[in-house]
Amino acid sequence: MTDDKPLKSALELAMERLKKKDADEGVESRPLTDAQKAAIGEARNFYESKLAEAEVLHQSKLRKTFDPTDRETLEQQYRRDRDRLTTERDAKIEKIRSSRT
Repeated sequence: MTDDKPLKSALELAMERLKKKDADEGVESRPLTDAQKAAIGEARNFYESKLAEAEVLHQSKLRKTFDPTDRETLEQQYRRDRDRLTTERDAKIEKIRSSRT
């Protein structure tokens, strides 16, 4: 017990186990390039603004609609749009991460 190594947190231990598991399975870990980081940031900003725009338009339409059936239809449309934008964003980010730039 005379080791001078500091104790590791649970997070550090978990990360070490995951890295070892990835290495055993042959998963390659490579850091993102600056260009990839910039492209991911740009994609996130773009889709964040699209999601905000969809939210504003949705709220505007809700304020004008009083029929419960119409409001439910608007809610469903908004959820579909939000899910579509989120899926597009995630796919674009994954494509950037997997590119060998």
